[in-house]
Amino acid sequence: MIETGRIVIAGAGLGALYAALELAPRPVLVISPEALGKGASSAWAQGGVAAAMANHDTPEAHAADTLQAGAGTVDAEVAAMVTRVARAHIVDLTGLGTPFDRDADGNYVMSREAAHSAARVVRVKGDQAGGKIMQTLISAVRAAPSVQVLENTQAVRLETEGGTVTGIWITRADTPSAPVLIKCPGVLLAGGGSGGLYAHTTNPPRIRGQVIGFAARAGARIADPEFVQFHPTAFDIGEDPAPLATEALRGEGAVLINANGERFMLAEHPDAELAPRDIVARAIFAETQGGRRPMLDTTEALGAEVLTRYPTVAETCARAGIDPVQNPIPVAVAAHYHMGGVEADMQGRSSLKDLWVCGEASSTGLHGANRLASNGLLEALVYARNAVQDIASLDTPVNVDEIHPSFPPGGQDLDAAAVKHLRETMTAHAGVRRTAQGLKQALAAIARLEAGQAADENFANMCATATLITAAALQREESRGGHFRDDFPTADPAQAHRTRITLDEAMAIRDRIAPRP
Repeated sequence: MIETGRIVIAGAGLGALYAALELAPRPVLVISPEALGKGASSAWAQGGVAAAMANHDTPEAHAADTLQAGAGTVDAEVAAMVTRVARAHIVDLTGLGTPFDRDADGNYVMSREAAHSAARVVRVKGDQAGGKIMQTLISAVRAAPSVQVLENTQAVRLETEGGTVTGIWITRADTPSAPVLIKCPGVLLAGGGSGGLYAHTTNPPRIRGQVIGFAARAGARIADPEFVQFHPTAFDIGEDPAPLATEALRGEGAVLINANGERFMLAEHPDAELAPRDIVARAIFAETQGGRRPMLDTTEALGAEVLTRYPTVAETCARAGIDPVQNPIPVAVAAHYHMGGVEADMQGRSSLKDLWVCGEASSTGLHGANRLASNGLLEALVYARNAVQDIASLDTPVNVDEIHPSFPPGGQDLDAAAVKHLRETMTAHAGVRRTAQGLKQALAAIARLEAGQAADENFANMCATATLITAAALQREESRGGHFRDDFPTADPAQAHRTRITLDEAMAIRDRIAPRP
């Protein structure tokens, strides 16, 4: 066991690094599974940050779009708060050195994305916002004397005493090891979502619901776990994770066609390609299931400009041997963002004392059943700062020595076959389209897989989150936002509310289907 006066931040994405800087000069310990900037979903975000920066736009309009996209379960007070402070965070990131796109007059260049009523997404070089913001934050963190970063380490468990978090257990992330307990005054969870629990995902390989899972195992209340957003336009080129064809392409006029050359979204929604993500995702999934390979066609809307304005997309096309100037890009649906997570109040506080959460691991009520495009990075920024302001009430020392944990031998590598089986199960039965029969099959399969890997804490964390997603999806007998039930294909007004569930409650649902021996 190691004791420290530092606040521990589990995760190393945008929310984590922003919080670490905001906490200065209060000493912080950042737990990073890889080298900073590697393996964080934030660095892969292409679209940008949503904020009402233009003269023609308002925070109220941004909040209204957020409510509309969220399909009836967005917390209106949260949406108003987040959109109201969005501009301040863009200005602060600019001050740190983030090179947001500007026009000749110095105004921010705004792009429009799905379900936004205005162009309000601030970007960097078209499709490099996440990576460039992360580079800015990493440089600042490296220079901050108050921040210690433990790279190649991962959090696997919370230490609690009577509903209060008193520490966190960590292991080596690059090789098996026994866990080490760090006792600390407070923990901020900022470790990403759960897209990697699905066989097709745009998330970095390590993002598989572990942070949500170990918080749930410690007793934290979880909100809205059934609401998983599937990005409609991941590259369908056989890569895992699947590269992303940013939504900004459709905002610029790119269209979706199938192998027959038909523009199929015209019949699905008045906004066609700019319909809410869940509608576009289901339409693309149907084309794939029907053997009519869906594709994103940028040839008329962008032509050769796609190569210069969207360098990440151009690089992926080059790697796959696709010429987007002349030919459409094959696309498929992929798990992209988890609207659910550890329940967080307006200050980022969880249901456990001295445990805060921000970013995709949280569920704040901003996203409802279907996240509005580019609100994810914004939420991470806002709740990182809110949490920091609340954490500041803790009585912690100003000068704290760095810690240097020594990991004893032990642990084991993840069973690749078990992880593959879990991901395929979630895709088949708890993915874009769901039924009671499929969800019950998934719960039974998760129970078997978890029992077979009982000694692996990392896998147990994944199974906890998978169980929460699937059990909550089984309980929600309607279709709403990112949650679609073939056996309950319409929305039920009586169910227009958020889900709140504990792991014990989810396990009770699972046990009725697959009793533990």
